[in-house]
Amino acid sequence: VKRTILFVIFAELSSLAWGQLRPPNEMGVTMGQVHALVRDMDNAKKFFTILGGTPLKVGGVDAMKFPGVLILLQKGNPSNGSEGSPVDHIGFWVNDGPGVVAKLKTLGIKMDADAGVKKPGLKNVGNVYTNDGFKVEILEDKDQTANTPTVFDHLHHFLPENAAPDARAWYIKTFGETAVPGNAINSTFAGTRQLFGKAKEPISPTKGRAIDYVGFEVKDLKMFCKKLEASGVKFDQPYSKSRHKVYASAMITDPLGISIELTEGLNKF
Repeated sequence: VKRTILFVIFAELSSLAWGQLRPPNEMGVTMGQVHALVRDMDNAKKFFTILGGTPLKVGGVDAMKFPGVLILLQKGNPSNGSEGSPVDHIGFWVNDGPGVVAKLKTLGIKMDADAGVKKPGLKNVGNVYTNDGFKVEILEDKDQTANTPTVFDHLHHFLPENAAPDARAWYIKTFGETAVPGNAINSTFAGTRQLFGKAKEPISPTKGRAIDYVGFEVKDLKMFCKKLEASGVKFDQPYSKSRHKVYASAMITDPLGISIELTEGLNKF
């Protein structure tokens, strides 16, 4: 039994070390991508490279590969940053928070006043922002990054007051997420945390912003889409194997205004 457990742990850590997406949950879903609109492609690549990403092409599209997620970069003019949308920011574990923040400072980007400063008893070492206002939370924990310097951790949603429980319930029903024991609003799926907080300002949909949409990789996407449609989920773009060169996809919008691309094939990268 011990040998089996060790083998499973080793396999999971190895897959993360290779930069692949995490294995899917029981419904066949895992975190896939965050799609960003960027004005300056070179600057965006420098930002995510310092953070620990590896540049690659996904069907001709620029992307940054991290353990647990792909950041797809599309040239464009985002209407606003991620703050003020229901996807306020994403978070990464790193093994040297102050070091990463110090390198990001050389880009002249916006960051919290206390970014890079370790706080007693806290993992958070501050928020940093791309030139387009894509907000990233930096978390430091060497145990989380034993095999690689950076690991994707979470999506953090800031929502209208009292909206979090219903939002979490929708994600649990739709994507098989798991409620965090003892926590009324957070959930996890396939090793990714999904956090739901209260917005300090009115929110507007993600479409057209710095975080344009998020993506979930799905096993047997065609069948999954049929099940979603039967349950009443409306599609912005139906299932297609030809919309993208190298992966199948479909698009929906969640009740909060988050654009979500469902994919099958991103796990090859």
